[in-house]
Amino acid sequence: MLLGYARVSTTDQDLALQLDALRAAGCERIFEEKASGAKEDRPELARLLDHARTGDVLVVWKLDRLARSLKQLVLVLEDLGARGVGFRCLAPAIDTTTPEGRLLYSITGAFAEFERAIIQQRTRAGLKAALARGRKGGRRKVLSDDDLVKARAMLRDPLISVASVAKVLGVARTTLYNHLPEARRRAQEDA
Repeated sequence: MLLGYARVSTTDQDLALQLDALRAAGCERIFEEKASGAKEDRPELARLLDHARTGDVLVVWKLDRLARSLKQLVLVLEDLGARGVGFRCLAPAIDTTTPEGRLLYSITGAFAEFERAIIQQRTRAGLKAALARGRKGGRRKVLSDDDLVKARAMLRDPLISVASVAKVLGVARTTLYNHLPEARRRAQEDA
């Protein structure tokens, strides 16, 4: 049985291209996932691997849909091979049921890992350059200094709850807890 695996990194991305390719390749069952390839915990991939039996073939559209590192790819393929499950990649065409396919898979996997390392290197360089220009990463501040002053003043009144302060400022209570230790103490006292 041909078992397809389609994955995109974010919920904003679309699986349609991969699904079309996997159906055209003859996949009888397709497991769909929306999760980063860097994550080890991918429930649909785990279900597919658990479902695969001797003689089945795992089919992916591209190598990076299955794994983000050569090590990760090798581990999955070794597991499949040990259980008598084949592997096929559609682009580039790799079929581990042939000697040529196994060689091409090794070479392509190394290039995919290299490409990922280059992307990470460029990202780190870009962040470093932005920091040098005075730009800080991370989220923007949700509460201004004025908001914090207002929150502290409201929290001094025992009749005003943390939830009320959060509502007035348009933030979650956890935001207040993160910025104002007294908000957390106050919530614990009120409980």
